[in-house]
Amino acid sequence: MLNDAVLPLGTYDPNHLLDTLLRKMQLRNDAALAKILDVGPPLISKIRHGRLPVGASLLIRMHEVTGFSLRQLRDMMGDRRGRYRVSDADGRIKFEVKDAA
Repeated sequence: MLNDAVLPLGTYDPNHLLDTLLRKMQLRNDAALAKILDVGPPLISKIRHGRLPVGASLLIRMHEVTGFSLRQLRDMMGDRRGRYRVSDADGRIKFEVKDAA
């Protein structure tokens, strides 16, 4: 399993996800990862520098290429949200956190 790749609860780091994919897929750099994922290298760079979040379509592409489940990929970057829902009060998205047990 990927227990060594899972971040502790409360830690969110997309770089950990990218680094883990590089290591598990035996790739040399972010450019090689971008090529495998069929995205432009600037997308990976923006994620690394915190200017862009890891979107759903990229997570799905990572799943297709690596075979890791979406839950495993989200765990690799420390995303512990259980599900999303829209708040009745102000239209903002809320999320629920599952305890890692």
